Amino acid sequence: MAGRSGRRPGTSDTKDAILHAARRTFGDRGYDAASIRAIASAASVDPALVHHYFGSKQQLFLAAVNAPIDPGEILSRVIDGDRADLGHRLVRTFVAVWDGPAGIAAAAMLRSAIGNEWAGKLFREFIVTQLLRRVRSELGLDTADAPLRMSLVAGQMAGLAMVRYVLLIEPLASAPAEVIVASIGPTVQRYLIGDLAPDA
Repeated sequence: MAGRSGRRPGTSDTKDAILHAARRTFGDRGYDAASIRAIASAASVDPALVHHYFGSKQQLFLAAVNAPIDPGEILSRVIDGDRADLGHRLVRTFVAVWDGPAGIAAAAMLRSAIGNEWAGKLFREFIVTQLLRRVRSELGLDTADAPLRMSLVAGQMAGLAMVRYVLLIEPLASAPAEVIVASIGPTVQRYLIGDLAPDA
């Protein structure tokens, strides 16, 4: 029987080499400037092999950063619904993810980002390109203050993550989810679509 033709499948070592090259490339160039071709070159493999293992650049990025969640699977929970309740839905979804099984991996990712410059770059790219940019696009926030709004939301949620899940400061660390939603939701709502101007 004739042997199978075509490209030889890679090994697990090849997959690890691609992930290592992806982390280095995403960290050095950022998500937007990194390309599958550049990552394949750094890993000394054909670009087709990268697609074979990981599919799209976005899927490769999520694998490279060990993302605890797929943003596409949860953003609909935030975006869909009445815009008047947007901030509450975002905080509720955030807390549900971090209180669930993915929270352990998310906390580890945050700790690494704080203590390691390279991990911090990847974490920032994850927050900016996979979460904030997509929220901004879905909400149609094309105004000049959209970047400020997104960074304010990021600051609020990062602070919540640090206090509740990493530093474990009470009583926030053990507060019921709905208490957190009711307390922080209105602030996030203002950051997203409310008035940012100071009071007269």
